[in-house]
Amino acid sequence: MRKLLSVVVWTLLCCSLSIQEDIFTSIGQMTDLIHTEKELVQSLKEYIQAEESKLAAVKSWANKLDSLTRVSSSDPEGFLAHPVNAYKLMKRLHTEWSQLESLVLQDPSEGFISNISTHRPFFPDQEDEKGAAKALMRLQDTYQLDSESFSRGKLPGLHSNVLLTVDDCFDMGKTAYNDGDYYHSVLWMQQALRQLDMGEDAVASKATVLDYLSYSVYQMGDLPRAIELTLRLVALDSGHQRAGANLRYFERLLSKQLTEVKQSELTSFEEPIQIGTYARPKDHLPEREVYEALCRGEGVQMTEKRRSGLFCRYHDGNRNPRLLLRPMMEEDEWDSPRIVRYLNALSHDEIETIKRLAKPNLARATVRDPKTGVLTTANYRVSKSAWLEGEDDPVVARVNQRIEDITGLTVKTAELLQVANYGVGGQYEPHFDFARKDEPDAFKRLGTGNRVATFLNYMSDVEAGGATVFPDFGAAIRPKKGTAVFWYNLFSSGEGDYRTRHAACPVLVGNKWVSNKWIHERGQEFRRPCGLTPGN
Repeated sequence: MRKLLSVVVWTLLCCSLSIQEDIFTSIGQMTDLIHTEKELVQSLKEYIQAEESKLAAVKSWANKLDSLTRVSSSDPEGFLAHPVNAYKLMKRLHTEWSQLESLVLQDPSEGFISNISTHRPFFPDQEDEKGAAKALMRLQDTYQLDSESFSRGKLPGLHSNVLLTVDDCFDMGKTAYNDGDYYHSVLWMQQALRQLDMGEDAVASKATVLDYLSYSVYQMGDLPRAIELTLRLVALDSGHQRAGANLRYFERLLSKQLTEVKQSELTSFEEPIQIGTYARPKDHLPEREVYEALCRGEGVQMTEKRRSGLFCRYHDGNRNPRLLLRPMMEEDEWDSPRIVRYLNALSHDEIETIKRLAKPNLARATVRDPKTGVLTTANYRVSKSAWLEGEDDPVVARVNQRIEDITGLTVKTAELLQVANYGVGGQYEPHFDFARKDEPDAFKRLGTGNRVATFLNYMSDVEAGGATVFPDFGAAIRPKKGTAVFWYNLFSSGEGDYRTRHAACPVLVGNKWVSNKWIHERGQEFRRPCGLTPGN
């Protein structure tokens, strides 16, 4: 602004000098200078108005974000426990802060730009925003949430004022669209259109939403609905670049389909598109429906008769000296295969220490490639993890020793303690912890044999979702802070127990922390003697 003012003042001075040099030459010329000055003043007023508008916009941003950050910073984990908050944080930092940066850059403010430039390398990128959007869609599918309830913050057992705007819904739909996921594109573009029809303001225009929605509906195979939406688009914008061509194309396709169908048999076009209107596409996971039903608490096979055979007891690790005076409380979670839960397996202070040690090293969780044995990332495992050694801290060494005392198995050949954090939509789809016969090299590099058992510590409560489920036999185990569950992956014969295929359900509301110890075969020869009969 100072720079422009200097230019204006210099221009006025030049005009003044010119007048002094030829002041009496012509009144007409002088009147021209009056008009020039008036134009300069008007230009100056417009500049000031533009600066004030920009400053007002920046102040509005600051006030909105100040209120938001006061809430979020008071309890960061609690704030991010709500999946919409997590998504909007990703979107805000990737998209909206960039818009604010552009606004401020119209007249560079060195302090602000230096600050935001310093932090920009740590901002979420486009892939992070995309991942957060896909996480919301994953929650939508798993917990059968309709887009309208989701956009209004109505999650199971939770009502809040955390809303998705038209532009949020549009961006969700666009993310799905760009990914070729027309099923979710329809759901979220329809929700954006619904909120626009209700009068909500948005950057995205109704024509743009209709453009995406009509083509997505066409891709789902619903030509009548695609035509109706395209007609509505043409009515809004008769000169739309693609609408006319799409309409003619859709009508030609439909005319072919109508050879055996009467026009009167077409369904109503104005029905809102809800979950279930179109079939959700099948994917790579054969037990998808069973898995997700268990995540919702449906289909659990624990009958009252079976439950009556479960017991709780004190466990001293076969008179282990460290457990004699303070035995563990052990509860049966499942009878066959046997899964037990240990209460008070970790104290609050131990949990906080483990989290503190893990946080600086958290990175995208990996899985072991069954063919090469090399660790790699995978779309079916969405979490961040870190590995802790006993030498890292006495607490880690103490937890490792406790696992050995409880299980009676040596942890000298076990993998490091893995700490995992599942945020918004975090999950680990059904998988085996042990290597199957067609994966002979899975743990070859470790040289400790197969994973004989899994010891899983729950280091947080989860408000909704996040259960550990076993689709094969219909078990669902809820996280409970400070407890741990244990099961064998292999029979005593060394054969894999394929019933132990399990999954970590997506976290719907909350922040899930776990740590686990994968115990291997080597060193267990006298602790768990081999059986001779397969399947035992």
